[in-house]
Amino acid sequence: MKLLAAAAFVSLLAAPAFAEGDIAKGKKSFNKCKACHSVVSGEGEAIIKGGKTGPNLWGLPGRVAGTYEGFKYGKDLVAAGEGGLAWDEEAFIGFVTNPKEFMRAETGNAKAKSKMSFKLKKGGEDIFAFLASVSPAPVAEEAEETTEEPASN
Repeated sequence: MKLLAAAAFVSLLAAPAFAEGDIAKGKKSFNKCKACHSVVSGEGEAIIKGGKTGPNLWGLPGRVAGTYEGFKYGKDLVAAGEGGLAWDEEAFIGFVTNPKEFMRAETGNAKAKSKMSFKLKKGGEDIFAFLASVSPAPVAEEAEETTEEPASN
């Protein structure tokens, strides 16, 4: 029995540590989000049809905050992105739990605001896992910089 428990534990460690939540629960919980957000692939495939009040969340994991092309973000979210905020699981959960307080902490501005007024009480890790499962893997900036720089001889 101990061997079986140890094997299960090791398999958990071997799983990718990208998103900790439950994908199936996240897909179901996304119903709370689709009034404002959709998930539409880069090729235009509607994974989840939803509203356009908020930006498309396809490709969110790893994306710099406030940078989805064609969406008009609030100035505080853009400033947070310019300051280095990229959407990982921790940032996503913090934001969806209390957007205004998250923006205030992230920007250091006590008057910072967020256009998102909805607060998700629980399940942020599940929604993030779902978004990660349907999005392309984020590209590491270091890898991009390495391939763009010419080799010096």
